[in-house]
Amino acid sequence: MRIAYFTNEYPATSHTFIRREIRAMETRGHTILRYALRCKPEELIDPDDIAEMERTAHVLHLPKARLLASVISSVLSSPAAFFRAARTASRYSSHSKRGFLVHLAYLAEALVLADWFRRDDVEHIHVHFGTNPATVAALVHDLTGVPFSITVHGPEEFDRPHEHALGKKTAAASFVAAISSYGRSQLMRWADYEHWHKLHIVHCGLDATYRNQPLPKKPSNTFLCIGRYSEQKGHLLLIDAAAKLRDQGAQFQIRLAGDGPLRPIMEKRIHDLELSNHVLLLGALPQMKIREEIQTARALVLPSFAEGLPVALMEAMALSTPTITTYVAGIPELVERENGWLVAAGDAAALAIAMKEALAVDAPTLAAMGAQARARALARHDITTSARLLERHMARSGISAPAETQTITQQPTPASL
Repeated sequence: MRIAYFTNEYPATSHTFIRREIRAMETRGHTILRYALRCKPEELIDPDDIAEMERTAHVLHLPKARLLASVISSVLSSPAAFFRAARTASRYSSHSKRGFLVHLAYLAEALVLADWFRRDDVEHIHVHFGTNPATVAALVHDLTGVPFSITVHGPEEFDRPHEHALGKKTAAASFVAAISSYGRSQLMRWADYEHWHKLHIVHCGLDATYRNQPLPKKPSNTFLCIGRYSEQKGHLLLIDAAAKLRDQGAQFQIRLAGDGPLRPIMEKRIHDLELSNHVLLLGALPQMKIREEIQTARALVLPSFAEGLPVALMEAMALSTPTITTYVAGIPELVERENGWLVAAGDAAALAIAMKEALAVDAPTLAAMGAQARARALARHDITTSARLLERHMARSGISAPAETQTITQQPTPASL
């Protein structure tokens, strides 16, 4: 089947999970057409992302004349559909602080995509993130009649559910996938009960390379943190916890992989607390280097204030690395006491205690925790299972799927059905 994958920005360093999902769907025999509003090619460092750039059509990268031609073509193909989509844009704008003019821009983007989707014979649209890409997809649905579905990640959608019209989008979509039970529960808050049957759990998945047995870990005092340098990831709290751990005489290093707007503030905080020997900012790294960093770390530390369910956690756990993280969103569904440490979000003292405990754990215990982490991550986050689930839900909106998908479930089973 011909399925359009659409999101705000693709490819992107932080969207590895989308790339894996696309490839798994292609392996299932579907033709996946990639579309996005934009991409920042100068920020791409992974060879696989660079290759995806060439396969993706970007709305906002086209010359204005070609954009205008697509808009006109789409309007002329069905004026009635255009006015229907315009009414939908107006209704969505009434919930949003961005107002009607921004939603008029979303309508223009939808007109371009509608023209492309007709040309490319798209049979289903799948959108990652319930924010503006889902708005655009809903408008494309009005323009073309092509069914669409959404994977909602959080936390942004759940921070402003009214503004993002989650209830209206759920009503219009053929189904909505949540990446955790927590995420599904939040969608249930905003969707009318009559649409709850559309809400399903489809985990972000790990590809087959993670099933290869990782190399045995050598004892180290290194912690790794992976994530965009932004407020919600808790990096500044981690730096404060590092100061507490240093003052207690612990020998350790924290390596922070990522980049983002908080970097200058983080650098200043590290300097002010004299932590340059203990906290190192690595910047953005390609996926292969990330895996190397995970396999040399004693534990992954992710002190997030807000999350969906971080892909970095499942990657680290699949590579037999215990984790230190927070009781936030879907994280406790994956991380348990047997395979890591859970602490209260925003508590630097508790975070320092957990890291100190991790440093004190002997090698056999750490290995046992890593083995349990690996087993749990691989059981819950298999990309082939996730692709089959998506395929099954799409089939209910008219896309054919192999008969085997009718029996596929994903843990926890009851919430996935």
